[in-house]
Amino acid sequence: MKEPEVSVVIPARNEAENLVELLPEIGRALAGRDFEIVVVDDGSTDDTAAVVEQAGADSGLPVRLGRHARPLGKSAAIWTAVETAAAEIIVTFDGDGQDDPAFIGELMAPLADPAVGLVAGRRINRSDSAAKRLGSRIANGIRRWLLSDDTPDTGCGAKAYRRSAFLRLPYFDTQHRFMSALFLADGWRIAHVDVVNRPRRHGRSHYGILDRLAVGIPDLYGVWWLKRRRANSPFNKENRPK
Repeated sequence: MKEPEVSVVIPARNEAENLVELLPEIGRALAGRDFEIVVVDDGSTDDTAAVVEQAGADSGLPVRLGRHARPLGKSAAIWTAVETAAAEIIVTFDGDGQDDPAFIGELMAPLADPAVGLVAGRRINRSDSAAKRLGSRIANGIRRWLLSDDTPDTGCGAKAYRRSAFLRLPYFDTQHRFMSALFLADGWRIAHVDVVNRPRRHGRSHYGILDRLAVGIPDLYGVWWLKRRRANSPFNKENRPK
């Protein structure tokens, strides 16, 4: 089979209503391209899996479904999807549909530069509550100060990156929050693209400010340690034979 140009990866837990609208939007954004959509249902208790299967049957979208028997978390769902994806270029979107898929092409474009490993979305017109935006600014400021990861908004789910580079990264439960620092530690450049952030259409967020902080602080120092120890690793692109 021919390798698609891009695999769009979506981690989803109880996002059936949002996926009904998001999947066709992705199809329209990638019209004329060879692509696939890989959704990993992370232990949902709603109709997420049925919606994904129906989208492929009804509209002919090239959708594949992976399932976790119980919730393992967003990082695990992304890893499962990327591992089974067919394309070298990966684009991720959260299952809530808040980041507009119309920006997929812009996310992919910087990867034409072979030195760029990750393109990080940067949310504009954020529709989250004032408290959530404040918590995000504080967390982003602390992370940037400690990790120097050159990314103003690591919480944006819209990203594009190279599959082979991603699968070399060390895995841990909250890996998705630190991808910029991990790609930089492996010698890749990071690019940034503005992505319009929309109000959540259905359901509610699965993440709160306090639970993010509770796990974020230990992981922040863990990534700082990994970054220092990985500089001389053969996984670092700059250390590989020219």
